[in-house]
Amino acid sequence: MEQMNLEQARFNMIEQQIRPWDVLDDKVLEVLSATPREDFVPAQYRALAFSDICIPLPQDQCMMPPKLEGRLLQSLALQSSDSILEIGTGSGYLTACLARLGNRVHSVDLFEDFVDAAGAKLARHDIRNATLEVGDAATGWSDEQRYDAIAVTGSLPVLHQGFHSLLNPGGRLFVIVGQPPVMQALLITRIDAQEWNQESLFETSIPALVNAPQPEAFSF
Repeated sequence: MEQMNLEQARFNMIEQQIRPWDVLDDKVLEVLSATPREDFVPAQYRALAFSDICIPLPQDQCMMPPKLEGRLLQSLALQSSDSILEIGTGSGYLTACLARLGNRVHSVDLFEDFVDAAGAKLARHDIRNATLEVGDAATGWSDEQRYDAIAVTGSLPVLHQGFHSLLNPGGRLFVIVGQPPVMQALLITRIDAQEWNQESLFETSIPALVNAPQPEAFSF
C-alpha cells in the first residue's frame, strides 16, 4: 500500500469507524492515528489493517476491530501517570497504544511467540515503557503490583474476581463478559478496599481468553 493510500486509509478508519462508535477523546484519537497499525498486523493481512474486522493472528487468536480498541482505550480514561496491566498481548498494537497513553504497561500473554514478536515491534517503534511476560492469566494474575488500569483483550464467559484486587483505589478494569452472540463490555472501578462499581458500556462479541473459566453446565 502506497504511503498516501496508507494515510488515507488510516484517516478513514478514524473518521468512519472509530468516531461513529462514540470514541471522541482527542488523546485516544491522536494515539490511534499516530500508532502504525499496519506494522502490527500479520504481513498477509497488511492490506486489511484498517478494516472493520477482527484480523486473524496465529494460535487461532485475533486482533480486535479498530473501533473496539478505541472504545477500550477511551473507557479506561488513561492518565500519563497510570500503571497498566494488559491481559493478552496479541499483536502488540494495543500494548503500544496503552504505553503511549500511560506511564508503564505490563502485558501478559499465554503464547511465547506473541510476546517475542510484539517485543520486537515495540522496540522498532521505540516504545520502551512496556514489559512483556509469558503466562496464563485467564483466571487472574498474581504479582506484587497494583495497577491503575487493566485491559483484558479476550472475553470471559463468566466474570470472576481474579483481576479486581489488582486495582489501586480508583483503578479501572475493562473486560468483556458473556457468550456469543452477545456479550457485555464492562468497566469495573475500585472504590475502596472492599467495594467496586460495575458499569455496562455496550454489547459486542469477541473470542474468549484461552483457558478462561466456563459456566457450570446445567443439569436436572
